[in-house]
Amino acid sequence: MRSTSAATALAVLFGSVALSVAAAGSASAQSAVVTQPVGLVTDGALQRVFVADQDNGRILATDYSGTLVGVNVGFGRPSDLALSGDGLTLYAALPTSHEIVAVDAATLQVRTRYDIGAGADPREVAFAGGRLWFSYRTTDEHGSFHGNLGSIDPAATDAAAAVALGQLPDTVAPYYNAAVLDADPSEPGRLAFLDSGDSPGALNVLDVSGATPQVVAKSDGGHNFADIDLVPGGSQVLLNGSRKLSYADGTFTEAGGLTETGWSADVSPSGLVAQAYDRHVNVYKQGADTPVRRFDTGTSTIGEVAWAPDSSRLFALSGTNSSYTLKAFTGPTLSVPALTVDAPASATRAKQLTVKGRITANVPLPTGAKLAVTRTDLDSPSGKALPPVTVKADGTYSFTDTPPAGGTVTYKVTYAGDAEHTSATASDKVAVSRAATTLTLNNNGKLYNYGADVKFTAHLGTTYKNRKVEIYADPFGSDKPKKLVKSGTVNTSGNLSVTLDMTRDTAVTAVFAGDSRYKPKTAKVTAYARVKVSTAVSRHYKTAKIGSTSYYWFHKSTDPLLTTTMSYYPGRNQRFDLQVYYQGAWHPGDSQYFPIGTNGKSAVRLGAPGQSGIRARMRSVYVNGSSGDSVNSTTYGSWKYLYFSN
Repeated sequence: MRSTSAATALAVLFGSVALSVAAAGSASAQSAVVTQPVGLVTDGALQRVFVADQDNGRILATDYSGTLVGVNVGFGRPSDLALSGDGLTLYAALPTSHEIVAVDAATLQVRTRYDIGAGADPREVAFAGGRLWFSYRTTDEHGSFHGNLGSIDPAATDAAAAVALGQLPDTVAPYYNAAVLDADPSEPGRLAFLDSGDSPGALNVLDVSGATPQVVAKSDGGHNFADIDLVPGGSQVLLNGSRKLSYADGTFTEAGGLTETGWSADVSPSGLVAQAYDRHVNVYKQGADTPVRRFDTGTSTIGEVAWAPDSSRLFALSGTNSSYTLKAFTGPTLSVPALTVDAPASATRAKQLTVKGRITANVPLPTGAKLAVTRTDLDSPSGKALPPVTVKADGTYSFTDTPPAGGTVTYKVTYAGDAEHTSATASDKVAVSRAATTLTLNNNGKLYNYGADVKFTAHLGTTYKNRKVEIYADPFGSDKPKKLVKSGTVNTSGNLSVTLDMTRDTAVTAVFAGDSRYKPKTAKVTAYARVKVSTAVSRHYKTAKIGSTSYYWFHKSTDPLLTTTMSYYPGRNQRFDLQVYYQGAWHPGDSQYFPIGTNGKSAVRLGAPGQSGIRARMRSVYVNGSSGDSVNSTTYGSWKYLYFSN
């Protein structure tokens, strides 16, 4: 059962909106966009859901999962939809063409068009008492609006003869506007009829099982409404998704209300209430005032709601930013238990701990309900089932366990669900202690020549099961990222070694990932590498010793060429040191930096002194930081000795 009043009320509230009809939770299902949706109805015979696209003159059909299965166009601006009692015919009210159309529910093809007259605009439709009832509005010669009730007899062979206008009983005054209608499949002769004008309107319940409608109950006005639903099994209506009104004595009196606020609702043939408000849908069992379940659609607002005739599913239009999606909810009458798990924040391995918690629901759980318990840890990463625990009468429970493994231990508690409850799962984590082991790495702080092959050895102490160590090398410089250079099980001595080619300063890290009884451990060292540097001297005419030192001999007018070869790195420079010997000592001059080419070379012309008897020496130096980079350790080249003769 559904209430068509919600379509009118929501159209007023939200104006032109968009509806995306798609399978709930299915990104691959075919979808469509509908602006200003009206008339949400469900078909139990075909297991279809129908909605009309008012702005684009379309009718869309989805299956019970929300997947689009059919679309037909050319309906002008439909204002409402209704289904026949057998679910095989879909009726659409078309105000702009002043007609009602009967559509094949399986194919969405038009079967019959019912013309209700150029001056009549149909608004709402409902099927009751074997006939289709529609509210409509006319305009008199003074421009005033008048609302009334009409019907269509599907059994009539002539479409014109099937239409009957002016069916509102004489004791019910004609209304200002077209009325809002609602029917109840469990009481097929009942029809709710409400004035839908802007002012407070009147409520009426009609018996339409006979030749002409008869008044069952009526009011003279004073009710502000947006939605009306007939409640099965009693002389009640639900107003605006919240207020219950009784009409047992022919008048409407307050009969209580639902605990939650509502905008609109739909009442199933079995008396279940789906209440829409804000972004939520609350579900009430027949006669209950407190919801058994609440669905949060996760969007900014909720539109119409509609039950499947067998109450197995609930459908809702949920929207965000003027876009609505049709969502299907299964198990709508099942209570959702609230389950908690409280485990200690920390515990000692191999010692008993206690886990406790509580499970509650607005529908009490069966006596003696049991909870499944699973422990997940490093020894049982897929989980190990523990003995089930019985829930006490107050909903609490507790159990003890002795965790065999350390690290993060997770206790998951699950209620499987029953005929009145959904399943529920909750978990909590415990930090269980682990012993510490030792992990060492050699060669920290040592300095090596460029290109030296250096053996790094990690030594792992006592562990439980895991004897694997990983060794990482991180050469200085952003162009060479940290990488795994060795991974394996340590030998019987607890060692794992790797040999590295030391071309740069390098951070070396050994990692033990831990096991169920020993904590992870990391050891880090830094070893340093010099650059490779040499200097070639040219343009000399001989080499000879002065004292015990070998000199390159140049004529005083010769310009020496000193070519340094150094390990290349982008932006690297060599520092050129020059000293002169006099009065028995070496005296430094100003050092200068010269760039190293991409070929690793740097050639410097010293200049001819023009006089003889001069002794000089030079060397090339790489200075960490000052030579343009910091990827190697400071390295001094050997001195080259020069002598200038005649």
